[in-house]
Amino acid sequence: MTEIWTRLKSHRQAQGETHIADLFDADPARARAFCTEADGLVFDWSKTAIDAGARDLLVELAEGADVAGRREAMFAGEKINETEGRAVLHTALRNLRGSVTVDGQDVMPAVRETHDRMADFARDVRSGAFTGQGGAITDVVNIGIGGSDLGPCMAVLALAPYHDGPRCHFVSNVDGADIADTLKGLDPATTLVIVASKTFTTIETMTNAQTARDWMGRVVTDPAAQFVALSSAAGRTAEFGIDPSRVFGFEDWVGGRYSVWGPIGLSLMLAIGDERFDEFLAGAAAMDAHFRSAPLAENLPVLLALVGIWHHQICSYPTRAVLPYDNRLMRLPAYLQQLEMESNGKRVAMDGSDLTVVSGPVVWGEPGTNGQHAFYQLIHQGTTPVPCEFILAARGHEDDLAHHHILLAANCLAQSEALMRGRTLDEARALMRAKGLEGAELDRQARHRVFPGNRPSTTLLIEKLTPFALGQIVALYEHRVFVEGVILSINSFDQWGVELGKELALKVGPLLKGESAPGHDASTEHLASLFRRMRG
Repeated sequence: MTEIWTRLKSHRQAQGETHIADLFDADPARARAFCTEADGLVFDWSKTAIDAGARDLLVELAEGADVAGRREAMFAGEKINETEGRAVLHTALRNLRGSVTVDGQDVMPAVRETHDRMADFARDVRSGAFTGQGGAITDVVNIGIGGSDLGPCMAVLALAPYHDGPRCHFVSNVDGADIADTLKGLDPATTLVIVASKTFTTIETMTNAQTARDWMGRVVTDPAAQFVALSSAAGRTAEFGIDPSRVFGFEDWVGGRYSVWGPIGLSLMLAIGDERFDEFLAGAAAMDAHFRSAPLAENLPVLLALVGIWHHQICSYPTRAVLPYDNRLMRLPAYLQQLEMESNGKRVAMDGSDLTVVSGPVVWGEPGTNGQHAFYQLIHQGTTPVPCEFILAARGHEDDLAHHHILLAANCLAQSEALMRGRTLDEARALMRAKGLEGAELDRQARHRVFPGNRPSTTLLIEKLTPFALGQIVALYEHRVFVEGVILSINSFDQWGVELGKELALKVGPLLKGESAPGHDASTEHLASLFRRMRG
């Protein structure tokens, strides 16, 4: 593996100042050769500096890391999450056929049974067979954090055109402002509260859950009757008063950031119905099938991962921007931020040794065209290139506003072209000359209007943002994270980095109350004293 990394870096150095646009001149077929499709989803990666030689080396890197072998181990239910001794089987949640064995037991009957229970409950809520203590359920409040919030919140927003159930709201932050603003205006008698916590001990979630219960209890006689638990802690959910029929559990082989396909997706199922939810699962299952069967050089998740490796580990670009040109995908960058940075933000290899290459990049983004009037300035003219990942649908849902969508698409394609082509100093001078400038002022103004170009981007193109297409996109990025993790020799499925701050928060709490809490640094103690003084 070390030798392949060395060859890749040497290849990059040999490219020198080669411009991405020049690659199209050298290869008239490049636009097609570096564009891959699966089940109607198109991935264009031609606007990167990856040429045929780099592509072949990157595929060799994936082969050398045994991506194919690790992939099959994951789907087979082997315990590839080695630091926690767990299988990684979020894929089983969208595999409603076949069997998967973990510790000698087929897990699929239980997966299907939970899915069917969810579907029955969703139908009862949506039809009015299940009611609140003031009538049919009008609103659903999902209380969770991390993967128990980001996934379903992202998906519910993305699939708004398919909503025909109760309104869905999301609370995640322990900041009281979050739950106060969410509950304001809702009717406790017709609100269903979903508490999403595998252990039913997550402090932020359970604090918000108790607040919601108190809010509901001021109006209804039995608030627990309008609560649902997405949890595997049956004893704790019973103590909270939630009937077992409204408890939907999932196994430890489903990580939080990979859990939207099962019980954590209940809010989405309530919003769009179980049939549309199954279309969402089908899209992900189609991507799973493609991931397992397509050759590495034609495999969308593998190619997306290899582009990411090229940009971050080989080109040393520190961040990547996810830029969906679809306003309903506004939460996708935040979702992918957790998926990628919590998964691959590691510093040691699977065997515990220090990494010899950098791990995952910073992931960020916002929907276009809003971002164009915010941070695209830096992307175009800043000193550090930012690889951009554009996402675009060929058609929107608003047929009567098709002219909006054409303008949106034009902006998306124009941005990727502008990032690649740029504007030379000579071109900028010609612009200033046409405005009547001359001499030193012409040159000064022209330099401000130079775009270096040669900035890489990819484009993910779908026909329309349907449940099936959303399932494809999310599964694509899940598998991208997996492939990058395998190549980097890290465990993408644990998250020890979230633990230390949580542990210390429990110890800082007494300090904020003025109680004795030894063991803190001077800065923390001083900030705590200022905090107490400001509170009076």
